Amino acid sequence: MTTSGALGGKSFLASARPSSNVEQVLKNLEWPGQFPFKEEDFQRDDVSPDSLFYKAPRFVTHIDDPAIAALTMFYSRVLPPSNSPGVSILDICSSWISHYPAGYKQERIVGMGMNEEELKRNSVLTEYLVQDLNGNPELPFEDNSFDIITNVVSVDYLTKPLDVFKEMSRILKPGGQAIMSFSDRCFWTKAISIWTSTDDTDHVLIVGSYFHYAGGFEPPQAVDISPNPGQSDPMYIVYSRKASTA
Repeated sequence: MTTSGALGGKSFLASARPSSNVEQVLKNLEWPGQFPFKEEDFQRDDVSPDSLFYKAPRFVTHIDDPAIAALTMFYSRVLPPSNSPGVSILDICSSWISHYPAGYKQERIVGMGMNEEELKRNSVLTEYLVQDLNGNPELPFEDNSFDIITNVVSVDYLTKPLDVFKEMSRILKPGGQAIMSFSDRCFWTKAISIWTSTDDTDHVLIVGSYFHYAGGFEPPQAVDISPNPGQSDPMYIVYSRKASTA
């Protein structure tokens, strides 16, 4: 795989993609020695402060109902059972809904997002925090604090993804899982350039690279949970567990 040339990260994507099947993309992948993306890959058309863009609440869904149902079904299979003793979950880039199963509860479910009015409306959260991860990627939690970290259709907006993923590794408990879900929709002007110039298969590689180069994670895996290909929004998952200590 080459990482040189004017295209930078795009050269890596073109040479690394083993299949158009997103579930196969991360399997047996030989990663370059260094992070293959460049600073310009994380630039955006709209460089105004994100706090201005998200100032007004948006009580809307950003994927269609079948995609939401597919994500909720996935969560129902992989999240700890409701009301499990001692379980803590963090939902980053959270909003007024987290798409967890109906009635899902844990002792601690923290939401981090950009708009307080939206976070207040999210009934699954036990607490919330307003923070711009592009301005401050540090997660204000102790080491080994969470069993699960989720992120829904927002990983494409992170301009400092390695910093955020390193922080996720730090605050996850050993064996804890981070679940990044995304579709083909986004606020185009706020998504990073490497995302808007590539396709869904490349997006799996991009998110997988964040896990790999952040360190501390097991090899990332990808799942296609798209409910009705060609008829509704696609839905993809890239996930990994924090490596357990010896």
